[in-house]
Amino acid sequence: MSEIEVLKISIEEFSRLQRYMLLADKDSAIYESMKERYIELKVFLTVSGINLSELDRIRE
Repeated sequence: MSEIEVLKISIEEFSRLQRYMLLADKDSAIYESMKERYIELKVFLTVSGINLSELDRIRE
């Protein structure tokens, strides 16, 4: 898998995860689990040079 494919999949996962987070109760264990993955993806994409200013709807 190429670097571009990995980035594409990660961006898609980041967007999909945010949609789920916006629907979940922020006090739930599920939300906390999603938030951990959100932070991991956010770090990975940032380090990869992706500008998240337009993609990040959660901003935590």
